Amino acid sequence: MQSNKRKRLFGLLLVFFVCLVSMSPPFQSFASFPQELRLFSGQGKQLQLTMPVSAQVTVKDTDIVKVNGNAEHSFQVNLNEPISLQSDHSGQTEMKLKLFGAIPIKTVKVNVVPDLKVIPGGQTIGVKIKSAGILVVGHHLVTVASEQKVSPGEEAKIQVGDLITKINGKDSKDVSKVAELVAKSGESKNPLVLQILRNNQEIVVKLQPVYDVVDKSYRLGLYIRDSAAGVGTLTFYAPDQGVYGALGHVITDMDTQTPIIVGDGDIVYSNVTSISKSRGGDPGEKHATLYKDSKIIGNIERNTAFGIFGKMYAAPDHSLEKEAIPVAFAEEVKEGPAQIYTVLEGQKVEKFDIQVVHVSKQDVPGTKGMVIKITDPRLLDKTGGIVQGMSGSPIIQNGKLIGAVTHVFVNDPTSGYGCYIEWMLQDSGIILRPTSNDAYKESKAS
Repeated sequence: MQSNKRKRLFGLLLVFFVCLVSMSPPFQSFASFPQELRLFSGQGKQLQLTMPVSAQVTVKDTDIVKVNGNAEHSFQVNLNEPISLQSDHSGQTEMKLKLFGAIPIKTVKVNVVPDLKVIPGGQTIGVKIKSAGILVVGHHLVTVASEQKVSPGEEAKIQVGDLITKINGKDSKDVSKVAELVAKSGESKNPLVLQILRNNQEIVVKLQPVYDVVDKSYRLGLYIRDSAAGVGTLTFYAPDQGVYGALGHVITDMDTQTPIIVGDGDIVYSNVTSISKSRGGDPGEKHATLYKDSKIIGNIERNTAFGIFGKMYAAPDHSLEKEAIPVAFAEEVKEGPAQIYTVLEGQKVEKFDIQVVHVSKQDVPGTKGMVIKITDPRLLDKTGGIVQGMSGSPIIQNGKLIGAVTHVFVNDPTSGYGCYIEWMLQDSGIILRPTSNDAYKESKAS
C-alpha cells in the first residue's frame, strides 16, 4: 500500500517536473527553433535558444549565410545570446550547433532566395477575360414542329461546363462566328465536329443542328459564352519582372461556376462610384465603372485559385507606396495588427487597420492561410467590413506585403480569410517553391 502511494507521488512529481520544464523559456526557445529557414538575399534573421552554455556553430557555405557576421566556417557562440544570420547570396546551405563541439543539438537547413520587392496595389481594376474556347453554360429546347421541341446539344451529351476548343478542326474562341457555321451545317446536313475539353480530357462530339420553325434558323440547343467581365483589386506589381497579381481568387463562369480557362484578356483602371454595405448574411459590394479612357494597363495570362496574373505595361497609377517593399514568407506572418490597401471612392488607394487573428501553417498552397478582422472604424462605417470587389486587397504587416484578402465570412462580414503572398508570387511565375533539396529559383519573366 505504502509502495503504491510512493509510486503515485513519484508520478505526480515527474508530471509536474515535465510541465515545469516544458513551460520554461529555454525549452520553448528550443522547441520553436526552426529546422528549416528561408531568407531573401540581403535579409537578416535572429534566432534565440536562451541556453546558458556555449556551442560550436558550423556553417557549410559562408558565401550564402554568415553567423554573427563571422566569415569562418566553424566557431564558438554563446547560446544565451541571439544568433544573427545574414544572407549574402542565393543558394542552400546548412548550419549545425554542437555542445562541447561533439553533441549535435540543432541542424538548420537555410534556403536563400534572390531578393524580391514589389509595389503593393489596392487599386480597383476592371477585368475583361476571354476563355480559351467557347464555354457551354446551359441547354435550351428548339421548336422543330408545332408540338415538338428538342435540344440537339443535350441529346449529344454535351455538358454544362464543357469548353469547345475546335469546330470542324479549326480553333474556336469567338461566339459571334458560331451562327454561320451552324447554318452551313444545318443546310448541308453535315454534322459539326466539336473538340471539347472536359475535366482536363479532350473528347470529340458530332452535333447536327436542327431547324427552329419559330426563329427560322438552325440551332444547337446550347447556351454558349466566350468571355466574362467584372471588377476586383490589384494586389501587387513586380517592377523587375513587369508582372502583376490581382483578385486573390479564381474567376469562375457565373452560370457554371467552373474556372475560366484563359485565352486572353485585359485589365483596365476602374472608378469606384458607390458601395453597398455588408450585413450579416448579405455580403456587400463595390460598384465601379471603367476609367474614362478605359486604358489597358495589362494582359491576363493565368487564372488560378489565387487570382489573375500577367504582364503590366507600366507601374500602376494611384499607388499608396511609390517604392517597392519586401514580401514575407508564410512563416513570417504573425497574429497581430496589420493594414489593408483598398479603394472606397474614385481611384484613391487608402490604408485601413485590421487584425490578423489566426495564421495557419501551410505546406501546400491554400487560399485560407490567415483569418483577418477589420478594425478600422471608418472602413467599418463605410463598408460594414469586407465587401465583394475587395478581394485581392494587399495585406501589409511590419512593412512587408504578407498576403491578400480572399473571402468574407457571410455571417460576420467584419472578418474573412486571406492568402499568403508567396502562393500568389508562385502562381505569377516570379518564384517557384523548391522541391526536395532544390532552392528557390527566380524565373525570368520577359
